Amino acid sequence: MAGFGPEDDHFVVELTYNYGIKEYQLGNDFQGLTVHSKSAVANAKQNNYQITEREDGCITVSAPGGYKFTLVDQNVDGDPVRKVALGVSNLAKSVTYWHKLLGMTLFEQTDSKAVLGYDADKCKLELINLGQPVDHATAFGRIAFSCPRDQLPGIESAVNEAGHAILTPLVSLDTPGKATVEVVILGDPDGHEICFVGDEAFRELSKTDPEGEKLLDKAMDEDKSDEWFAKVAARKQKK
Repeated sequence: MAGFGPEDDHFVVELTYNYGIKEYQLGNDFQGLTVHSKSAVANAKQNNYQITEREDGCITVSAPGGYKFTLVDQNVDGDPVRKVALGVSNLAKSVTYWHKLLGMTLFEQTDSKAVLGYDADKCKLELINLGQPVDHATAFGRIAFSCPRDQLPGIESAVNEAGHAILTPLVSLDTPGKATVEVVILGDPDGHEICFVGDEAFRELSKTDPEGEKLLDKAMDEDKSDEWFAKVAARKQKK
C-alpha cells in the first residue's frame, strides 16, 4: 500500500505483483490519478519521464505499467492525491448510481465529467464520460472505501433492491494474527468494482508500517523476475 500518509486520512494505492505474469492489457476504465505536488513535477522532469504539457499548466505522465497520472505543480494542505478518475459509458446513469444510490456528494458536473466524494476535503472520484463502452481489459482493479461496520448490511440491501450487481455478498475475511474485516463488493453500471469495508477492523490492518519502505526496497532488490522471464523466453525459442 503506497500513499502520502496514513490511510485514516489519505488515499492509497494498492500495488500487487502476480508471479508469472509479465504484463496486463490496459483498458479505458481507469483514467488516472491527479496529484498536487511540486516535488512530483520536479522529479518527473529531472528523471526524464515522458511528460505531456497541458494547456491548463498541468503535466501528464505514465507509470511503468502505463497507468496515467496528472501532476499539478502546487502543494496543498492534506493529501496531495486529489482525484481518482474512472471512465464511464453513460454519465447520467453513473451519477445516479454513485450519487443517489451510494450517497456520494455531487460537487460538480458538466456534459463530459462529474466530480463526487464523501468528504469535501478528501480525494474525489471523477467520472469521465467516454461516449463508448468501458473496456476493463485485464488490468482492472477496484476502489475501496471504509465505513462503520454497521452500515455494510444497509449498503448491500439498497444495492440489491435497486437491482445492481453485488459481486461479493457481505463476508468476513480473516487475516492471520490481525483483525477480521467485513466487506461487501459491488459492481457499478459499467462493471467498476467497489469494495466497502468495515472501518473498525480495517483500522487495525491499515496501520502504517515504519519498515514499509525498507521492506519494499528489499523485495525489489531480491526479485528475480527479469531473470525468470529471460529463461522462459529462452525455453520457448528452443521449442
